[in-house]
Amino acid sequence: MTIQFDHFSFTYRSQSEPTLRNINLTIEDGERVLIVGPSGSGKSTLAQCINGLVPFSYPGTWEGDVRINGVDARTLSLFDRSALIGTVLQDPDTQFIGLSVGEDIAFALENKRIARPEMHETVERVARLTDVAHLLDHRLNDLSGGQRQRAALGGVLVEDANILLFDEPLANLDPLAGSEAMALLDRLQRETKRTLLVVEHRIEDVLSIPFDRMIVVVDGEIVADGHPDVILSDGSLVRAFLREPLYLSAARWADISIRPEDRPSQPDAFLNLFERQPIVSRLSEQMPKAPPEVSPSLELDRVRFHYRSEENVLEEITLRCAKGTLTTIVGQNGAGKSTLAKVLSGYQRATAGQIRLNGEDITNQSIADRAARIGFVLQNPNHMISKHTVREEVRYGMQALTLSADEEERRLEETLRRCGLYPFRNWPIQALSFGQKKRVTIASILVRKPDVLILDEPTAGQDYRHYSDMMDFLERLKRDGMTLLIITHDMHLVLEYSDQVCLLQAGRIRFAGEPLTLFAQESLLRHAHLKQTSLFNVARHLDVEVQPFIHAVIQAERKERAQWL
Repeated sequence: MTIQFDHFSFTYRSQSEPTLRNINLTIEDGERVLIVGPSGSGKSTLAQCINGLVPFSYPGTWEGDVRINGVDARTLSLFDRSALIGTVLQDPDTQFIGLSVGEDIAFALENKRIARPEMHETVERVARLTDVAHLLDHRLNDLSGGQRQRAALGGVLVEDANILLFDEPLANLDPLAGSEAMALLDRLQRETKRTLLVVEHRIEDVLSIPFDRMIVVVDGEIVADGHPDVILSDGSLVRAFLREPLYLSAARWADISIRPEDRPSQPDAFLNLFERQPIVSRLSEQMPKAPPEVSPSLELDRVRFHYRSEENVLEEITLRCAKGTLTTIVGQNGAGKSTLAKVLSGYQRATAGQIRLNGEDITNQSIADRAARIGFVLQNPNHMISKHTVREEVRYGMQALTLSADEEERRLEETLRRCGLYPFRNWPIQALSFGQKKRVTIASILVRKPDVLILDEPTAGQDYRHYSDMMDFLERLKRDGMTLLIITHDMHLVLEYSDQVCLLQAGRIRFAGEPLTLFAQESLLRHAHLKQTSLFNVARHLDVEVQPFIHAVIQAERKERAQWL
């Protein structure tokens, strides 16, 4: 089943300029295609033109042609399109219908009035295919992020769609769950020969399985389309301000030329290009200085939490976060990271223990009092946004501060500029990408100027440029004395930016200390569903010290970023 775009352009009804411009693209039956691009580039819109959300759910002006298996896409209803194209959204919760995994998978079959014996057989077959056969009776709300995604995929596969479309399937998954998700897609495509389309920011992680093509979208146009080895070697990702795989950044730092024939999409083979002696001679002897000892700003002393009469979700949490530092909180899905953030911000009340801020006991403070001092940015921006435009949403964050009109306007403009949202200040929220919505929610909290800022996966769904903009902005806040806590699955973020890393597992702190010390403990990482970055693989291959090597590559990356930020 082929997909063809012929001189296609699309403009949303709420916008004056097209989001997609003159798209010419053919995707053949059975191909594996990876679509990448900066936040707001139009890659998700391109996917929505394939699955029918454009124009049926998101109307606008359609120019040119889109054909699916030779049929004009505009003549196919959204229902007809769903039988041909199965879509798994970035947030699978938005597409669940049933209460249990089995009910959700069976929903489409029930609508078709499939006989019960055949329905049971189909549900069980699809469940085995997606590795959820043991979860059929489980409530969807009780599943981890990776399990939810597999359940959503099961609900799509019962339609026997020839095209499988995944919109950022790794955005909310821990590293191990992400690896398992990609392995599942690889096996599924090999067994069924379906067309596989993936839209994703985490390029290195998604390339853990082979793709036939990589398409790069920038400003609504396709700027590169070719085999991943060609795209990774010709600088297309760097020009599009996308994060290339870390081992390629190390190669550029080491002045190693990257050619398609070196198979840069296959890291194990590519590592053979690195030579030890030139690397050793380039490593700087100057290591980053340890931050000076400062008094703790946020202190947790034997904090516990449980829901009603259930077992403790958080158990004996003791942690110190110094003023003007960044602590990353890591762990597998369901480890208790988001619950810890809710307890700290006052959304949930600790059932035991003490929380202190700047020496003051705030354990029993009201949510309103806590919100003035500790800001919490949720993982899903749709759970925070309540206004129609960007400007209204960010201004809404100041409603309880009783600021003068001039001060409110000054804070509003400053925050919008710092978060890269000023050009979109009058845009409707509906027209923003997922990554742009996340920046709006961050801005709506930052505008209050809290003492402590907690961010749940702030870089998920962000392209490399906005990721760098945001992290550089957060570093400036840190230098100004703000205490930051970031829940993340991005292991390179942990290495590059955090002063302290806290590993949660089953509601307990298993490690709190320097990031490199944690990353040296492979067994602990594996049990927590985490993994080392590919920079560790390069250092191990070269048999060089990890800390100076990673520091040198990070500093080289920062210098390169400074040229285009």
